[in-house]
Amino acid sequence: MIKTSKLIKVFGLRPVLRGVDLAIGPGEFLALFGPNGAGKTTLLRILATLARPTGGSVVVAGRALPAEAAVVRGLIGMVAHRPLVYGDLTAEENLRFYSRMYGLDGAEREARIKEMLAMVGLSKRAGDLVRTFSRGMQQRLSIARAVLHDPPVLLLDEPYTGLDQAAAAALDDILREVAGRGRTILMATHDIERGLALAGRAAILSKGVIAYQSRTAETTPQAFAETYQLLIAD
Repeated sequence: MIKTSKLIKVFGLRPVLRGVDLAIGPGEFLALFGPNGAGKTTLLRILATLARPTGGSVVVAGRALPAEAAVVRGLIGMVAHRPLVYGDLTAEENLRFYSRMYGLDGAEREARIKEMLAMVGLSKRAGDLVRTFSRGMQQRLSIARAVLHDPPVLLLDEPYTGLDQAAAAALDDILREVAGRGRTILMATHDIERGLALAGRAAILSKGVIAYQSRTAETTPQAFAETYQLLIAD
């Protein structure tokens, strides 16, 4: 569902991605780790069609980027550390707005909106303005927005940023629910323990390349953290 080969991204004279080779299969959940500046956000932006690669190849859901970017946008959902929802609209109005962008209409749209609000635990706040929501509630609504059109691929860029412990735990449950529906998920995070608990596979992006990959069942947070420190210090 996601495949990059020798992916390069250069900003001016500064290379950020130096040949990223990554493959994520259908229904797989991969947690991506790396220090600040390693290129995690850049990689996700390329996959989300928000940035163009300098070199190499990128395929998402069987479509090549950037040539088929318009098609890929309908096949992905994106959640960033900023929720990307409108504070002066209600939760329901936000999802209705995005549903029109995704081409949903009529009874299908309304049923989908109700289903997503229930999935993220916001049914009782559907009619409330989003600016009255806590940071955690806004992030839950952001996930509802991202999966509203039932995309096969979900991209998550540091979704836990700014969340307290209770909100982070609620987000854990939602991501397990989303993953259980068979979506392919790529999540960039700094939280090793949480990432290993949620994902089936983990990778480390360091110095612009995938420096390490492992099945999460074959490692521990301590062992992974030790490998991580060795790779980013090297």
